[in-house]
Amino acid sequence: MLVSIGLGVVFVLGIAFTAYMLIVSWGGAYWIHTTAVAVVMCGLALLRERGRPWTAAAGVAVTAVAVGVSLAGDLPQEPSPTAALALAVLVGSSLRTLRVLQALAIAAGGVAVTAFAWVCGPTGVTSMATLLVLGGLIAGPLLRAFALVRRSGAPSPPLGRPEQ
Repeated sequence: MLVSIGLGVVFVLGIAFTAYMLIVSWGGAYWIHTTAVAVVMCGLALLRERGRPWTAAAGVAVTAVAVGVSLAGDLPQEPSPTAALALAVLVGSSLRTLRVLQALAIAAGGVAVTAFAWVCGPTGVTSMATLLVLGGLIAGPLLRAFALVRRSGAPSPPLGRPEQ
């Protein structure tokens, strides 16, 4: 619960900061697209516990459409840092909790969307999105491994010696 609250605060601050920076730099209504995408992505990331595979799949799909629309419409590059953080949360959470094939499908989708973002050109936004999704790809399996050890309650057997 506290993690979700903290994540929500980070999301709200990130969305507000990104909207402000786009208003100052791009002007006009360019900020609306990025803000709308970030709000949807952050909402999906906060709902990840309710519909695990569907929220993650929807997040990958929303990000893919957003990248395509931003590329076609000459809009600010997607995924924005906040949307990329939400995508990383969805990918990491999927790798931590879903069945292996579902988790791999979501992870592959996250990697594909991030690669698709590079079509727009190498920028700081793309680099940050790549690092965030990479963080989700690393954190998810690590948290899954630690959860397995905690759930069983038994200590891990020493390396090199089979358990008797």
